[in-house]
Amino acid sequence: MQSTLCFDFGNTRLKCALFNGRELKEEITIPDDNTSTIANILSQYNPSRSILSSVIDHNTAIETLLAEKTKFHKLSDQSKLPFTTPVGKPETIGADRLALVAAAVYFYPKQHNLIIGLGSCITYNFVNKFHEFLGGSISPGLEMRFKAMHEFTAKLPLAKPHSNFPLIGYDTNTNLQSGVILGMAKEMDGIINEYALRYSNFNVHLTGGDMRFFVSLLKNKIFANPHLIFKGLYALSETNG
Repeated sequence: MQSTLCFDFGNTRLKCALFNGRELKEEITIPDDNTSTIANILSQYNPSRSILSSVIDHNTAIETLLAEKTKFHKLSDQSKLPFTTPVGKPETIGADRLALVAAAVYFYPKQHNLIIGLGSCITYNFVNKFHEFLGGSISPGLEMRFKAMHEFTAKLPLAKPHSNFPLIGYDTNTNLQSGVILGMAKEMDGIINEYALRYSNFNVHLTGGDMRFFVSLLKNKIFANPHLIFKGLYALSETNG
């Protein structure tokens, strides 16, 4: 059975996932983008195919390594996509957003899909039932909001996210947690409601590293899938194979 390594290089984390056929077998955290690190991963898992989604200035030498050791594809605006992209500058669309939309089209074809990615930023990505990626919106993510309040004020501390916080904060940390986490949940519900005014029937997918803080807070019905980007990368490796 053909194995595929799907690499996702985000602003906060480097990680990859191993697929045997269409089944996701393992997620791997990557400490850095040194060629020796990637070579060790290739040696351990011996994949026949690989794909890379990167939104950072990564070490380009790893692309040469992946191309030498596997059937490699780098996700870009030149990739074959199972959907159309907005008119304008498709080369400016983040590779992570392309992968998320690909996953929605692959697993929920011919349906309206809103994909919310919770990473360094929140991305809202809408693809309609005709497989037209219409775009969406971007806003600051969880860690970015906590850091902004710490770095742009004189005395506010750098608070950490926590799943158990009160509506009414009783000290500085819980005030910050309530403001950021509850504020983001209400933002997401509000944007979902705005889409509902235009599209009567659509799927909402929630994914990303900070997903766990919000699944229980959202009032709208959602599909929670922490591995959606990897599933999209696998689908694109099939399309570009």
